[in-house]
Amino acid sequence: MSPFKSLALILGAFAMAACSHQPQTPPATPEQVRAAVLRLLPPSASDRQGWAGDIQVAFQAQGLDPSTDNLCSVIAVIEQESNFEADPQVAGLGRIARAEIDRRAARLHVPAFLVSAALDLTSPTGKTYAQRINAVHSERELSAVFDDFIGMVPLGQQLFGNFNPVHTAGPMQVAVDFAERNARRYPYPHQGTVRQEVFSRRGGVYYGTVHLLGYPAHYTHALYRFADFNAGWYASRNAAFQAALNRLVKMRLALDGDLVDYSSNSPGHTEMAVRSLGSRLNMSNNEIQRALAKGEQLDFEDTQVYQRVFELADQVAGRPLPRAILPGITLESPKITRHLTTAWYAQRVDERRVRCVARAR
Repeated sequence: MSPFKSLALILGAFAMAACSHQPQTPPATPEQVRAAVLRLLPPSASDRQGWAGDIQVAFQAQGLDPSTDNLCSVIAVIEQESNFEADPQVAGLGRIARAEIDRRAARLHVPAFLVSAALDLTSPTGKTYAQRINAVHSERELSAVFDDFIGMVPLGQQLFGNFNPVHTAGPMQVAVDFAERNARRYPYPHQGTVRQEVFSRRGGVYYGTVHLLGYPAHYTHALYRFADFNAGWYASRNAAFQAALNRLVKMRLALDGDLVDYSSNSPGHTEMAVRSLGSRLNMSNNEIQRALAKGEQLDFEDTQVYQRVFELADQVAGRPLPRAILPGITLESPKITRHLTTAWYAQRVDERRVRCVARAR
């Protein structure tokens, strides 16, 4: 062995020994995480200790890194969705709810006079269901009315079955069905339903944090997690995949992040576009369908469909295409009165995150 190689080996051993003796930074304690959150909360937030405690528990229960960027991402979503109101008020909610009842009744061909008769019945509170609906100001109150209506009135079962029309709840506006699917590791003991917990501050923060940070992704910017929070896990990655497909096929796909049409047994537009490339991908229709069915998982990126589509699209573009873009989705809800999009939502939340990070300095 040459003296130069020997010297290199000796120096390398010293370097490894030095690295092995570097002190490891201990994980932040719960007290330190709560103190960090208190510094990062916007000045308008009330009950700051309460919010700090709920956020700290959400991170600890999920084993998430309480970095400034991660904490600020959660804080930014809470600020956007509820401005730190645990049970946010919604203007005109009673009117919106009654319109929803009428729509459902018409779709089920239930006569309007039967609906009115059911709503005029006295509820367990002593008021009629119509009076309670007219008086609601928050989704928690509205959900409670519908729970009573479904459980107590025969027509309630016919109109709604076990479905409560309040889809999202709490200070982070988490989908109730998402919370129900992810309730296994919920850290708080409770006697009520998951739906009722989502309406609480602690439950809303926990499930909202799961939805925002509780899945692995190769995003280089929090902006795309905010878009996913609005449109569904991996929507930003999948929209980029659809944009790559648009460079290879004649049809123009909507960049909505939906790779499979779960509402139908027939293949959706994205699947049909990939099928048209079957010979270039050297894949059967069944293989394509199985790959696209992984669209809500990280390992979709390991499939031949994902890798080959981007390889071909990069060649056509003459450069590497982005692997994440903001989905092109228009937001629709009875509560929304102006034209809003997922891109607008993600950018608005990211602005709040940037301001939060600045508070850390």
